[in-house]
Amino acid sequence: MLSPTANFGPNHFTSMCQLVQKYNVPGPRYTSYPTVPYWDLDNFSGKQWKASVVRAFQESSEEGISLYIHLPFCESMCTFCGCHKRITKRHELELPYIKSVLKEWSMYVELLGRKPIIKEIHLGGGTPTFFSPDHLQLLVNGIVREGKKAKDAQFSFEGHPNNTTKAHLQALFDVGFRRVCFGVQDYNPTVQKAINRIQPFENVKKVTEWAREIGYTSIGHDVIYGLPFQTEQHVKETLAKTNALKPDRIAFYSYAHVPWLKGNGQRGYKEQDLPTSIVKKSQYEMGKKMLTDFGYKDVGMDHFALPKDDLCIALTEGTLHRNFMGYTSSKTKLMIGLGVSSISDSWYGFAQNVKSIEEYQNLVSQDIFPIFRGHILTQEDQIIRRHILNLMCQFETSWGLGETQITDFQKIVESLSELESDGLVIIGANQITVTEKGKPFIRNISMAFDLKLHRKKPDTRLFSMTV
Repeated sequence: MLSPTANFGPNHFTSMCQLVQKYNVPGPRYTSYPTVPYWDLDNFSGKQWKASVVRAFQESSEEGISLYIHLPFCESMCTFCGCHKRITKRHELELPYIKSVLKEWSMYVELLGRKPIIKEIHLGGGTPTFFSPDHLQLLVNGIVREGKKAKDAQFSFEGHPNNTTKAHLQALFDVGFRRVCFGVQDYNPTVQKAINRIQPFENVKKVTEWAREIGYTSIGHDVIYGLPFQTEQHVKETLAKTNALKPDRIAFYSYAHVPWLKGNGQRGYKEQDLPTSIVKKSQYEMGKKMLTDFGYKDVGMDHFALPKDDLCIALTEGTLHRNFMGYTSSKTKLMIGLGVSSISDSWYGFAQNVKSIEEYQNLVSQDIFPIFRGHILTQEDQIIRRHILNLMCQFETSWGLGETQITDFQKIVESLSELESDGLVIIGANQITVTEKGKPFIRNISMAFDLKLHRKKPDTRLFSMTV
């Protein structure tokens, strides 16, 4: 059994360095529960999945649905990236892929039985801005045409600063996009060379200013710590430059080194080229202090936002949500993933599309939902999922007597005891609160609730390190 406190010494309050050494174990990021390695594939079927989609839609049709669209093409390999992508310069692949995505969407609309309200669209990748502005408009217009755009719809996309043009930004703004996130990672030339992402500050400055000029209301920057050859000074300089542009949101997250999962791309440097867990923790603590001093609020795991941003407002109002797209202020019961490798979530179940572009397009052309694996949640799964979401989004959760008759809360409380001794959580009669000291260890705290993790030891190579 993998425990968040396995193989460590007696309970006691410890220094931050000791805590990092103690809790830096492989663990899930909990964009879903159960996590993918624990999906019950043997008891999953396409029929069950479609039934769960219809049920979720019928129960929340006025709420609207979310759409994640995966656009997998990139012109070059960034070695830090863990996303599913196809490296190519063949832009003639764009239109056939878009047609397949629109065909898959029409299959879902037919399944739902009527046009859904579209509350949220996110374009991820890959590199969405690999696609031409005209093709992106064709895609989005085709999606919206078969639904109804919500009055408070939130449309967002990921932009690569090196190939996002003003035409891209304007084209997507014209079809309803108001949020964009640019991948910065790090501005140091040595680090950029190691991760194969040569990207001058001027490029990021240009696209950020274009987005503001056009009228985008939320601009985000992604910054990564723990990259090869990266020092604390590199992180400091990157965040200082980032603050000069004052994005509304900053995702400041740890590099996940999993070359056994992501192929040769992450083998372009040696293990000794990576910062140690202690150095990574120093990078994070320094970065968090800088961002706080710059006026950003700690929203949740790895995410910071200015007080006026709706992500920060959602945290304050207790409406923050987390799904496969990360943190969002827009919660829907049904999220449909379109495109190769996309994951859909009906709350009652998960389903993932095939990972081969050719297989995906072939299945869709035959009117077959391109799903290759999934999971239907049990009652216990739904209870545990809600608690992990509460921890991730509000840093606290509580449970009632009825839940204890279904779920092994005694096991959970036992797993939390050492975390409490280390000052990371406060345990009440039927609740838990994460302390300020415990927030950086939220993945470990969530692992204490993960009963599937307790009952069956996973292949730890499937997870990145928690710190």
